[in-house]
Amino acid sequence: MTFLLVALGAALGAPLRYLTDRFIQARHDSVFPWGTLTVNVAGSLLLGLLVGARAGPAIMALAGVGFCGTLTTYSTFSYETLRLAQGGSRFYAIANIVANVVAGLGAAFLGLAIGLASAG
Repeated sequence: MTFLLVALGAALGAPLRYLTDRFIQARHDSVFPWGTLTVNVAGSLLLGLLVGARAGPAIMALAGVGFCGTLTTYSTFSYETLRLAQGGSRFYAIANIVANVVAGLGAAFLGLAIGLASAG
């Protein structure tokens, strides 16, 4: 059963990641990967919220592992950072690292705080 919950969450998260990335990137004339940053921060916020709210095992399998696991993307973040650095955009590469780490952790902590507050 857990496997199916993870698979269902992944089936929702992966296409949403792709569509969100394309939607965000289409609105920016920059080489900076705004779409990937957006999905990483949103997924971090949601995962922090789930942990803070003490979501049960089924919800964590569906939303935490499946959905957030495919919505967020460490591999694309890594690839885009390397591509920026190799393409001569070292400032954007460093900014991408800092933004993903700082904003991702900040979003996770914010989600955790909101989840803890709502859990009582």
